[in-house]
Amino acid sequence: MRSSSFPLSQKYLDFINTVDNVDADFLEGTTASGKTTVGAGIKFMRMVSRSHKKMHIIAAKTTGIAEKNILQQDNGILDLHRNVRYYGNGDNDNKLPHIKFEGKLIYILGYDNRDKWQLVLGSQFGCVYIDEINTASIDFVREVSTRNDYLMATLNPDDPSLPVYDEFINRSRPYKKYAADVPPEILKELNQKPVPKWRYWFFTFCDNLSLTETDIEKKIQSAPPGTKLYKNKIQGLRGRATGLVFSNFDRTKHVISKDVAKQFVKNPTGRHQNEYFLYFSAGLDTAYSQKSPDTISMSFIGITNAGRCIVLDERVYNNAALETPLAPTDTVRNFVKFLERNRSKWGFARDAFIDSADQATITEFLKYKRENGCVYNFKNAWKKEKIIDRIINQLNWFADAGRAPCFYILDGCKTYIHELETYSWKEEKDNEPEDGNDHMINSVQYAWLPFEVKIGTGRRT
Repeated sequence: MRSSSFPLSQKYLDFINTVDNVDADFLEGTTASGKTTVGAGIKFMRMVSRSHKKMHIIAAKTTGIAEKNILQQDNGILDLHRNVRYYGNGDNDNKLPHIKFEGKLIYILGYDNRDKWQLVLGSQFGCVYIDEINTASIDFVREVSTRNDYLMATLNPDDPSLPVYDEFINRSRPYKKYAADVPPEILKELNQKPVPKWRYWFFTFCDNLSLTETDIEKKIQSAPPGTKLYKNKIQGLRGRATGLVFSNFDRTKHVISKDVAKQFVKNPTGRHQNEYFLYFSAGLDTAYSQKSPDTISMSFIGITNAGRCIVLDERVYNNAALETPLAPTDTVRNFVKFLERNRSKWGFARDAFIDSADQATITEFLKYKRENGCVYNFKNAWKKEKIIDRIINQLNWFADAGRAPCFYILDGCKTYIHELETYSWKEEKDNEPEDGNDHMINSVQYAWLPFEVKIGTGRRT
């Protein structure tokens, strides 16, 4: 390898030198952090050199992108390694684009072309590099992941609902030395069952020592603060870059702990407490399909005398993930238990509001109340307010221009937080949200709709 013309941070040096007891490296972070240059150009080629297998893979969206961003850029593979020969049109022995390096062959694949990558993936490989794995065909990722000794993948933060996160990225773990460098929002999502020897690395501008302060400032100024583009590229946080409905939702501002919310539980003596929970409500959205990600979603909220609304709890079931699917009778029992649990924790929500489109479940609730003398009232959700108007209200409640937000979520409500960060407008329409990633959103709306005039007094549009 030629002497690189860029300096390496200690983190990158540790990354490059971690070659034993590692089966996969996942590199996430901000734009221009050096992930591709160091990952593909240095460590990946080092792993290829150490491998006993002859065949390896570098994959990008297209072979052209691989050539431009990985092979031919300044400090790319061809720049760093004198002994590499690239055959962009193949040769007599291998018709696909490939590199010859130390007697080994590295195929250059575009994962957008299923026909071509299927021609290759009948073999076992030593090392596989996937550029921007978040944009790759998930079928390609699944297939190639079982056919290698070592996998490296880079990505810029994207929509956390993509299957590549829970199936691959979120099963890796950072080294303790660098765990504090991972944003807390992402660290919480590295929560799937870990795979031994799968390592996670988070890199930022600060890890790319070739960037000057002027370079970094220019990149920061290129994205408007507060946008998802800024969140993804500059802060390195996950979330869809465009089309989000709740574009001003921010975990750092709107997600709070249980201890913070507990301060609003009314003091029995009524002394020394200016703000306290005045109303409690609950919502239920249902979906019983065994073939979709749609969920049975329960929510519990509290509203203070100062107009602050807090989503205090959630419970979500998905029949597709259950060995024994739930029926409406099961939902009734589960929802009553949910209400009782929150009554003991927070307070009494006498009225609960259920998706009025599901009259079968409502009938079961009324039957349950009739036969058991239940203290709760089960009512049809208030759906007269249009969805767009509900969205406008919540956007207004999340806003903090010159005043504090008045809508918050407990950090344990992970499904609702996830939906707020993924619920999007339809691509072909600019005034209609998608029919998906919205069951907890609907449930929470059912809970607050009867009380919306009590939330954020003077803020409603």
